Order: sequence, then C-alpha cells, then structure tokens
Amino acid sequence: MPVASIGPYQFESRDKVSNFHGNQLTYLHWEEHNMYCAALAYPLPPTMPFRAIVENLLPEAYGYHPEWAKVKWDQVTWMLDGRPFIPNLDASLAENGLGHKSVVRFWTPGLHGIGGTAT
Repeated sequence: MPVASIGPYQFESRDKVSNFHGNQLTYLHWEEHNMYCAALAYPLPPTMPFRAIVENLLPEAYGYHPEWAKVKWDQVTWMLDGRPFIPNLDASLAENGLGHKSVVRFWTPGLHGIGGTAT
C-alpha cells in the first residue's frame, strides 16, 4: 500500500533511557493469557536481580488470574527480545542481557488461559 508522507518526521524520543532516572523500561508479558492484552511496562533498575521480577513483580501483576497459583516455575519457557532465554535469577537485569525497552515474554506449560481459551 502506498504511503503519502508529509515530510521528515524528526523528534527527540521521550522514552529514551536518560529520562528514567537510572532505570530502564522493561516490558513483561504472560503469553496465552488474554486477560492481559499487552505487555506490562515497568521502569526498573538494571542492577535489580531477575529474581525480583519472578517473586515480586509478576505476582503483583498477574496474581489475581485464576491460573497463577498453578504456575510451575521450573517448566516456564522464557524469551528475551525475541530470542529463547534462560534467566539467571540471582543475576541482575543487565547481567541477564535486559536493556532499555527489553521485552520479557514467558509461557507456562499446561496453562493456556482461563479454561484453555488460548488454545
């Protein structure tokens, strides 16, 4: 489809890392759970251990979902920025390769949305 341009679109990005006061924007998404339509965004310090995401942020974000208590963390499949990923829970976000605007996606085998709605 042809696109008609009105000219150059030049602007300074408002979501650059320098605007987050030492934090980096991190997106988290529980795949196949349509109760949450999009990734959740958090400004997180790059020195934060990945374990804090699993033990604090994810339960806060997804804990009300009826399947949350059934998650088997040793079976979770992870992706970071479109690539398979095995997080080191005790390493920092930066040490795990997360950068500004990284997307962390995770799948929970056997759990495919409320009543299997994602299958």
